[in-house]
Amino acid sequence: MKMLINVAETVVADALRGMAAAHPELAVDVENRVIVRKDAPVAGKVGLVSGGGSGHEPLHGGFVGPGMLSAACPGEVFTSPVPDQMVRAAAAVDSGAGVLFIVKNYTGDVLNFDMAAELAEDEGIQVAKVLVNDDVAVTDSLFTAGRRGTGATLFVEKLAGAAAEAGMPLERVEAIARQVNENARSFGVALSACTTPAKGSPTFDLPAGELELGIGIHGEPGRERRPMMTSREIADFAVHAVLEDLDPRNPVLVLVNGMGATPLLELYGFNAEVQRVLLERGVPVARTLVGNYVTSLDMAGASVTLCQVDEEMLRLWDAPVRTAGLRWGM
Repeated sequence: MKMLINVAETVVADALRGMAAAHPELAVDVENRVIVRKDAPVAGKVGLVSGGGSGHEPLHGGFVGPGMLSAACPGEVFTSPVPDQMVRAAAAVDSGAGVLFIVKNYTGDVLNFDMAAELAEDEGIQVAKVLVNDDVAVTDSLFTAGRRGTGATLFVEKLAGAAAEAGMPLERVEAIARQVNENARSFGVALSACTTPAKGSPTFDLPAGELELGIGIHGEPGRERRPMMTSREIADFAVHAVLEDLDPRNPVLVLVNGMGATPLLELYGFNAEVQRVLLERGVPVARTLVGNYVTSLDMAGASVTLCQVDEEMLRLWDAPVRTAGLRWGM
């Protein structure tokens, strides 16, 4: 498999060096694997820290900046960052108002962020944690006890980030993050497997002419395999799977997310089908975002995330944001 890399062992460090060169508004510590807003800590502001294995870009490092995360900790590809990274990030962004850890529900991430929270509190940093577990495809998986954390991570980081930017206290920022997670559900579909730099070949076997319904962002198995379906059929399946678990009484935010290798031409066509299903089901749409945001290296496929919102949540979504991966209103 051809890749635009030097060697597999330096792929994360090389990417961080490139990010530092492209984004002088960020302080990128390549050696210690921490990405921080250069203006951190911001006086009186709650710090937001997240992280996870690399390979899901722009999640999480691409969401560091005003209106979203204060810092992110990238691990090796599909591997959790370590507690030392998280403690370093928390110390860098703590203004005295406390720090919120946003954690996707994967066993390594959960254990390491739990340990980091204890270590940070030993250093006098007040820490709260929110777990993201929005994937309705399966319960328990290769790397997870319970539901996996996927596309809703973007919604949690955006709305909690806007709340922190507005000067809300830690308890309120944490409550908003939990509210977003509780009101968000996702479902993903793979048309091809992803290839990690270390392995150099597909991480699982998906025969030509088949797709995986309910795939995880590391290539974890989903609900079932079927012969290839049309965009219309995939949208019917994915949206119905989400709405079986989420009964929105308010308008929803919609994320049509590419898994890394699906072009925007296809994603916008898929979004048209997602919007059709929502209209048929009588679900009003408040805002829609289409693009590659929570990816799985070079996997072809897409995921659908819905989050029902009230007026405050919608205001937080619309609030200005300026990051490498998401920006508007500034």
